[in-house]
Amino acid sequence: MSDTTQTPQRPPDLWRRIDKVWLFIALLPLAVVVIDPPQALPVLTFGLAALGHTAPFIIFAVLAVALMKATGAESLLARAFEGNEIRMIFLAAAAGGLSPFCSCEVIPFIAAMLALGAPLSAVMAFWLASPLMDPAMFLITSGTLGWDFAVAKTVAAVGLGLFGGFGVWAFSQSPVFIDPLRKRTPSGGCGSGCGCGTRAPFSGTPVWRFWPDPERREAFRESIRENGPFLLKWLLLAYLIEALMLEYVPAEAIAGLLGGEGLQPILLGALVGAPAYLNGYAAVPLIDALLKQGMADGAAMSFALAGGVSCIPAAVAVWALVKPRVFAGYLGFAMFGALAAGLAWGAIA
Repeated sequence: MSDTTQTPQRPPDLWRRIDKVWLFIALLPLAVVVIDPPQALPVLTFGLAALGHTAPFIIFAVLAVALMKATGAESLLARAFEGNEIRMIFLAAAAGGLSPFCSCEVIPFIAAMLALGAPLSAVMAFWLASPLMDPAMFLITSGTLGWDFAVAKTVAAVGLGLFGGFGVWAFSQSPVFIDPLRKRTPSGGCGSGCGCGTRAPFSGTPVWRFWPDPERREAFRESIRENGPFLLKWLLLAYLIEALMLEYVPAEAIAGLLGGEGLQPILLGALVGAPAYLNGYAAVPLIDALLKQGMADGAAMSFALAGGVSCIPAAVAVWALVKPRVFAGYLGFAMFGALAAGLAWGAIA
């Protein structure tokens, strides 16, 4: 006789298997539909349009990492980032201050750099400087706020990159910055994003014609399967949050906190600029209006720097790449550097 007293099997825990990021992405527009139906479509359209604008950068980063993994070239690139780390920090900060990428467009490149073994010090230098200035933003800033402010912001961007890069370099073996990338999740997803596949990197001489080799073709496909969805979901979430902030956080409320003179507005500029997303281009006319209303020059600089580096879209994606302690260091460098630049510019201007 068969045993009819067996304990029934429990259904699989679907909650653990659901990707919480994709779930949150789906819930954000639904929440807007319930709370403010007319704005649901604009919010979703903004997020998708912004993602489409960043898509070429995502595709480039994903394919570049996959190609390097399939050919074995990642070992060569890792060796290229060895040696004189101090020189790399200088070059990364200077390149970041001049690169034509906004805070979100640089995330795929940062993910690729971290995945391919670049020193965190050089990555941090580029990471901090890159969102703050580019050639087009320099022209817009100089035309609206003057050449002095534009040049000062460029110098501050490079200086902030150097400050963060050398800060990481000096404390690279501290508990804060050692082993910076997130670990693979138990479900098989990649906590750190790019470049954390299950297979070991190919060693030896790179094989540029990798497609005849089945194992290398599989490495190429595996890298795309991991890195593509990772960047897609985090950037889409970032842009949806950006759309909500632009729609529901009034600029007048932010502006009201930054008037006056002295140290307080500079500190408030850095504190408010960090969580309040402002596109670098959109921030220029707002800063111009605030200056005309009596905002301190130093507060304008601290606001521009802290807002550019720590804006919500960039911060969300950075959080996905590195461990919380490294993310805290990233924010700390941004806030301290913005405050220092604001004080310096307030004393000069």
